[in-house]
Amino acid sequence: MGLADLTPFMVIVVIIGVFFASFMDAIAGGGGIISLPAYLLSGLPMHTALGTNKLSAGIGTAVSSWRYAKNGCVDWKLVPSSAACALIGSHLGTRLQLIMPEEVLQFMLLPVLPLVAFIVLRERSLPEEAREMPLRRRLFIVSAAALLIGAYDGFYGPGTGTFLLLLFCHLAGMDVRTAGGNVKIVNLSSNIGALVTSLAGGRVFLILGLIGSVSSIAGHWLGSGMAIKNGSKIVRPVILIVLLLLAVKIFWDLFGG
Repeated sequence: MGLADLTPFMVIVVIIGVFFASFMDAIAGGGGIISLPAYLLSGLPMHTALGTNKLSAGIGTAVSSWRYAKNGCVDWKLVPSSAACALIGSHLGTRLQLIMPEEVLQFMLLPVLPLVAFIVLRERSLPEEAREMPLRRRLFIVSAAALLIGAYDGFYGPGTGTFLLLLFCHLAGMDVRTAGGNVKIVNLSSNIGALVTSLAGGRVFLILGLIGSVSSIAGHWLGSGMAIKNGSKIVRPVILIVLLLLAVKIFWDLFGG
């Protein structure tokens, strides 16, 4: 797809949708719940929507990753292994996605989103302080989560950041701010892996993705600043918003249009 395929409707839908998705994603993950449907609503086929979403999401996530890191909210000891695992997982997941029929991908939302909703619903609080844990154990948990969720991110994506945030906080014992920063690094790695694979498969609408990237940068900048400043006070409500959006999407797919 090229410039001749771009329409004002596409631009408006993507600018608005990607901004709100990125703002939410920078705080608590789950931005794909909004951004992927925005690209689909703009008229892109499923595979192209997935690949183009990785372009804008990756650029925006780089901005929030930098902001978290600048404020000391990244545990760098965990980064090399988790980033590498996320790259491997997302590459494998995207390769699987590219050979799947489009109809299968559309129906993937039905079992995936209720699972995300169930996990989010069970969580009552997010830790403001890290829990004592041997480095090797934390490193193993974070790397395994990055590989598994990275593969999911490459294959489909919505809810990736929320999954990672919950796993890093409650299994790896990280505080919510540091977990958020490391989630962004892992998410950036999985976005890069998925984007490269999608580009190689010709499944990225570059012009529209770059337009969406401008909104993504703005949303990630604002959202990461709020998360760093307010911690769980802002993260918890946004997770509940993710839950609401998940529920709306599920009911729409089951009973709507």
